[in-house]
Amino acid sequence: MQTPKPAIECIIPVLHVEDLERSVLFYTGTLGFEIDWGADEGDTICSVSRDGCRIMLSEGERGKRGSWVWIGLKDESLFDWVKSQELKVLQEAVNRPWAYEMKIEDVDGNVLWLGTEPRKGEPFFEEDATHATSNRDVDKGDPSSSS
Repeated sequence: MQTPKPAIECIIPVLHVEDLERSVLFYTGTLGFEIDWGADEGDTICSVSRDGCRIMLSEGERGKRGSWVWIGLKDESLFDWVKSQELKVLQEAVNRPWAYEMKIEDVDGNVLWLGTEPRKGEPFFEEDATHATSNRDVDKGDPSSSS
């Protein structure tokens, strides 16, 4: 059987936002993204990117509040920078079998799940009853119970 010719150019998450201008300021001013297109007065959708990776921000009916986006990182250097910003951290960086990861929330309640390769030689995070409850709430998309 012949492999089909590649047809997919890219996959870009679309995050629902309540106020496009406020969200653009968060992604560009706080997280260091750049505007690709849109974001002019009266626009209801735009594209922002950082390091060649894009996210679309959309007011209205496109997308739904509380979406999650995995953002794969080359290394963990961005974690310290994220901590230095005034962001809502849902989960501090922890080592898991699949990634060294942390979760933050944007101004619209969307979860940005940041991760890089697991730390070698370090134990994996084990959930106790306290962490299991808060992580289970976050994993269900209800970050309100986490700090």
